[in-house]
Amino acid sequence: MSGMDAIRTDLGVAWAIARKDALSELRGRQAAGSTLFFAALVLLLFGFALGPDTRRLTEAAPGLLWLAIVFGGLLTVARLHQLETEDGALDELARYPVERRAIYLGKAIAGLGAMLVLGGVLLPVVAILYGIDLLGAAPALVLALVLGSIGFAAVGTFYAGVTVRLRAREVMLPLLMLPVIAPLLLAAVKATAAALGGDPLGELASWLQLLAGYDLVMLLAGAAGYGFLLEE
Repeated sequence: MSGMDAIRTDLGVAWAIARKDALSELRGRQAAGSTLFFAALVLLLFGFALGPDTRRLTEAAPGLLWLAIVFGGLLTVARLHQLETEDGALDELARYPVERRAIYLGKAIAGLGAMLVLGGVLLPVVAILYGIDLLGAAPALVLALVLGSIGFAAVGTFYAGVTVRLRAREVMLPLLMLPVIAPLLLAAVKATAAALGGDPLGELASWLQLLAGYDLVMLLAGAAGYGFLLEE
């Protein structure tokens, strides 16, 4: 099989896995709705905690947005693996004669889709609660959201595979993930803040480049290591 044929095969397998996970997530609408509600509730509670000061709300909005996305994302990536582990589907998937990186990529694509939906719902919530105008900053915000979501899905898919068979997986997943995604969160928050502020210091491009580099490194590392998790 040539290199291009192998790539096409891996992409086909990854897309099939991502589609299966997406359909499973849609069928479990209650769990997905609970995640969205929880993330929106985080924004609402922090809004009340900060009080009616418009300037403080505007300054805190980028950090609180990504905090809510992270909380919701942790629930999402864990659920994508947990459902398949409980019914033995993940073990069956590991026995298929396909490249392990294709399985990882499919899981990551499903996680990315869920993260983008989550971010797309939370952006208007932030605009309403914190009185922020998103229209002028929309292109940069969307790019920051996409790049941040890719990195989160790449890391989350790998560590969800690490912890899915552990009894304390709900505790171990955030403990393992949060230190690794700290650079991602810093860059995502700074990029979001620069976009909302009109980028007066010209920092937006640098933060977006950092996000893109982080995404590439984590995707390559996750694809290389995910196969060892399935073999265990």
